[in-house]
Amino acid sequence: MTAQKWVRSSLRALSVKLEAAGHAISVPTLARLLRKLDYSLHVNAKKTEASSNHPDREQQFDYIAVQRAVFTAAGLPILSVDTKKKELVGNFKNAGQAWAREPTAVNVHDYPHDALGRAVPYGVYDVTRNRGFICVGTSGDTPAFAVETISAWWRTDGQVSFPRADHLLLLADAGGSNGCQIRAWKERLQVQICDRLGLTVTVCHYPTGCSKWNPIEHRLFSQISRNWAGVPLRTWDTLLAFIRGTTTATGLVVHAEFKTGDYPTGQKVSDAEMDALKIERHAVCPTWNYTIRPRSGLEHHNEPVSDNPETTVHGATP
Repeated sequence: MTAQKWVRSSLRALSVKLEAAGHAISVPTLARLLRKLDYSLHVNAKKTEASSNHPDREQQFDYIAVQRAVFTAAGLPILSVDTKKKELVGNFKNAGQAWAREPTAVNVHDYPHDALGRAVPYGVYDVTRNRGFICVGTSGDTPAFAVETISAWWRTDGQVSFPRADHLLLLADAGGSNGCQIRAWKERLQVQICDRLGLTVTVCHYPTGCSKWNPIEHRLFSQISRNWAGVPLRTWDTLLAFIRGTTTATGLVVHAEFKTGDYPTGQKVSDAEMDALKIERHAVCPTWNYTIRPRSGLEHHNEPVSDNPETTVHGATP
């Protein structure tokens, strides 16, 4: 056998090669014979996960299921959070197809200097209520921006929908601006959510490489991408309108806000600041699971009242 990969050849090229080898065959006949042998065109299927061999992978998924059940039973918010793919705003090609009499003309090249800006959409998905909240920024995808979005969700929707909640469960990826190893992520949660709002936050991270299991990916982000598929995001208003107009048969409702603040990257958190955090690592997979509580002696701008003062949701499995 030679190095020629016959499966990479087109039907016409296969027909020519077979005829040169003494086997004359037409393209339609060749296609019919291949289908009869169960051959068809395929693209690569993303099924192999790099983290599948992590010893704590299955344990973490089981633990997340337990935490979700506990918070659901207590009537407390369960939020799936992540950053959606960044988009150039301007006359650029957008993946997908849309019904039209003729193709929409867009720029040949996706040069950033031709764009109005780069959209950084950070999302909060309310798992139990099927509600999405997106803050679209123009600066960096940073922990400060991520936590600011969660804080904005609470002030806009959370404290109205959960007036007696004093505890949040956050489901997040292991990397990115809300990664399990990011100091600034934990520090901002402590200051902006716990200390300022008086809320306790439990965070459960999905194992590395398992972001597709985060509910926000397939319940919110994929629906937004489907809604604006094939349409150039020429203006900020267009982008926000597509996000707000995203719905599903199961009743998804999405709120979107535009934020122009500056969120620079490279912000450092000192060892002293980390030591001052009121953070509790869980007994199960402590790197991925932890609870941050409000620090005593700090004034809370918003202090929700617990539905049952004698019942609390603890970090460890009940």
